[in-house]
Amino acid sequence: MDQLKADTPAKPVILCLSSAGLALAGRLAEAIDADIHGHAVRCPDAPHHFGRAKPHIADLFCSGRPVIGICAAGILIRAVAPHLRHKSTDAPVIAVAEGGGVAVPLVGGHHGAITLARQVADAVGATLAITTAGDDRWGIPLDEPPSGWRLANKAAAQRVMPQLLAGDGAFIDGDCLDGLNDWFENVPRGNAVSLTVTRRQHTPSESELVYCPQDVMLGVGCARGCGADEVIELVMQELASADINAASVAGVFSVDLKADEPALQALAAMLAVPLRIFDRETLAAEAPRLANPSKVVEEEIGIPGVAEAAALAAAGPDGTLFHPKAKSANATMALALAPHPVAKAALGGRKPGRVILVGIGPGQAEWRTPEASRLILGADELVGYDLYIDLLGAVAAHIPRRDFKLGEEEARCRYALEAAATGKDVAVICSGDAGIYAMGALVYELLDRSQEDGGVSDAARRVEVVSAPGISALQAAAARSGAILGHDFCAISLSDLLTPWEAIEKRIHAAGAGDFVVAFYNPVSMRRRTQLAAARDILVGYRGDVPVILAANLGRPDETIRHRTLASLDIDEVDMLTTVMVGASSSRRIDLGRGSAVYTPRGYARHLDSTDTDGKAAS
Repeated sequence: MDQLKADTPAKPVILCLSSAGLALAGRLAEAIDADIHGHAVRCPDAPHHFGRAKPHIADLFCSGRPVIGICAAGILIRAVAPHLRHKSTDAPVIAVAEGGGVAVPLVGGHHGAITLARQVADAVGATLAITTAGDDRWGIPLDEPPSGWRLANKAAAQRVMPQLLAGDGAFIDGDCLDGLNDWFENVPRGNAVSLTVTRRQHTPSESELVYCPQDVMLGVGCARGCGADEVIELVMQELASADINAASVAGVFSVDLKADEPALQALAAMLAVPLRIFDRETLAAEAPRLANPSKVVEEEIGIPGVAEAAALAAAGPDGTLFHPKAKSANATMALALAPHPVAKAALGGRKPGRVILVGIGPGQAEWRTPEASRLILGADELVGYDLYIDLLGAVAAHIPRRDFKLGEEEARCRYALEAAATGKDVAVICSGDAGIYAMGALVYELLDRSQEDGGVSDAARRVEVVSAPGISALQAAAARSGAILGHDFCAISLSDLLTPWEAIEKRIHAAGAGDFVVAFYNPVSMRRRTQLAAARDILVGYRGDVPVILAANLGRPDETIRHRTLASLDIDEVDMLTTVMVGASSSRRIDLGRGSAVYTPRGYARHLDSTDTDGKAAS
């Protein structure tokens, strides 16, 4: 499983473009628990607003949020078409007629769209228009079993389902059939294909689908740094010994001390199930039910066992330990059976926390990567400077947020790490790129210190840190103004709050001596007005009067790009939202019909100069 994805289905968004659509959206949202996004001009009473429909729909889709559009199907199709990936992963997109008469699942039929469309149709009394054959004929998607069940050989569905449609029905059997009998009610019986319901190991035939109840809880413990291969080999060996199909495993469970253990994360990814952890107090309460308590483990971490205790805790008080602890040199595992299949959202324990460093670029949604949008969607909480979170707009309006002021960077990162230590996925929202003059370095600096030395708690040090790159201000400024970064360049922050001015001054001299294009971040503030002038005077001595770009509010409605020269640079034109780009001695400004541009040649001149006007090499 992609551990970056959200473990629970994303909350749907009902999108409306008119007042009539907004009225229908209100009825629908109450029935299916969805957010309502309305056009800012046409639906001013909507809880959340957007300006341009097409990019907003695309952003929601790329984020993984199901979209229910009360609008023409063509609008939805044109918005998501460039972003389609695969039917098993694309977010559901459903078109609903403005009058509420028809609901049509357009995209994501194999990823929940059919089920969601049924809920929509039932809620507003619409006719459900389904074109997928299985749903149309039997009323169920055979490749999307009910929550808590898993199709073990899902890839075979594309081959088996046409055989069933063309044949005389299915032979349905298995030791766990009682759990899906009602679901299979309308599937005709016959011998064209086999549908087998079991938790046992089973090799399907070419015309067979195997469905497994996810009621097996896998508890795992291991020594620090144990190899993933050892853990995986132990688990697969014992699943075979117990005659348990890996598709029946609902999750991997362990103690919170193992939240950052790569081997457990690799095991969960291989099985495509969540990794969940319990605190030691919870596992200690399972001591009376353990078949193989360990004094060694108790002396080491204060509880008499991990694998059996975690499996039992996950299975619940009515669960049973049916495969006691087995071990290798450095790992242990055990299996417990829950009284019924367990949906992913209902699994016990908590997920290992994550701090997600998200660079959202300069501001506009079109410059935000799909990965960044997806990670924001999957977060339990957003943390950051309030302006940056506000830039996310309606897409993230449903996610709890914790705002911090400028100057509270340490408190911001410390809070994110400690909140993640409780099992939350906390997204730290940064403009530009999180690793460039943003919160990335500070998060790692806190992790690099012990708690006694000003760092964070041991639990916080076990959280996973994920970073999504963003478009930096220097990239945006260069793109908007030509190609000033065409040759070697550097970035220098002029803020001396954390770095002594003497060190900054040395770097400016080094950049001047090296003839680098220089991107100045944090050029001025309300109280700091002298550093940029000093930097200007230093660089003039090295390169003369070169082109300068002043780029402000990049990617936002009030974006401005101004062309100046180094000698004429007026400090009063610059504020904290301006990125100052100073050209190298070779940088050139050219005036074209559509405006000015600055570029820095990389050295192709000698090739151009050696070619005549006919494109032939000069003699």
